[in-house]
Amino acid sequence: MPTQSPSIAFIGGTGPEGLGLAMRFARAGNEVIIGSRRQERCDEAAEKVLSAVPNGKIRGMVNPEAVAAGDVIFITVPYDGQREMLEQIKDGVAGKTVVDTVVPLRFAKGKISTLSVEEGSAAEEAQAVLTGSTVVGAFHNLSAKELMDLEHEVPCDVVVCGDDAEAKQTVMDLAVGIAGVRAIDGGGLENSRYVEGITALLLNINRIYKTQSSIRLVGV
Repeated sequence: MPTQSPSIAFIGGTGPEGLGLAMRFARAGNEVIIGSRRQERCDEAAEKVLSAVPNGKIRGMVNPEAVAAGDVIFITVPYDGQREMLEQIKDGVAGKTVVDTVVPLRFAKGKISTLSVEEGSAAEEAQAVLTGSTVVGAFHNLSAKELMDLEHEVPCDVVVCGDDAEAKQTVMDLAVGIAGVRAIDGGGLENSRYVEGITALLLNINRIYKTQSSIRLVGV
């Protein structure tokens, strides 16, 4: 019998990246849960996803209910809110796979760079907080604008980093459900620091060329 697709809960799903990924996964047939601190915000976000994917399975829930309902949990909050949010959902995500898409960015004087993280990366910080969960770093380099443009494929490789082979494969399987995306095994979770850094580079390139750049790896 075919394996049922996992349900996906987004913490921070009311922002552009979370909404874009939610639309793509809903279109791929996954049940999607949009989490927020306030019910009205997650309901509003769920309506946006449903308007883009009318036949999708989409619900809005406050964060504690969202993490309880989801099989795989996506973290799509800004970096400055990550640790506080992780502490709040820590018990609810125990035993689950958590996908950290967060990039620690600094915007200053027209320049974009990465912040120094004590653990090495946002994903490693997440694993340090979520000791009872399995954290995978992925989906760092996708454009929210391109994700929400459902009429077109997303021409991008998604590099997936994690220390648990089964969890990493689950996330890679989700990635290839997005039209145009290829999943690349990026090795252990510590390699997330390099993938996160690419985001700052792409954002700077986007500003220079007024575009939405992404990455493709050759020779793989």
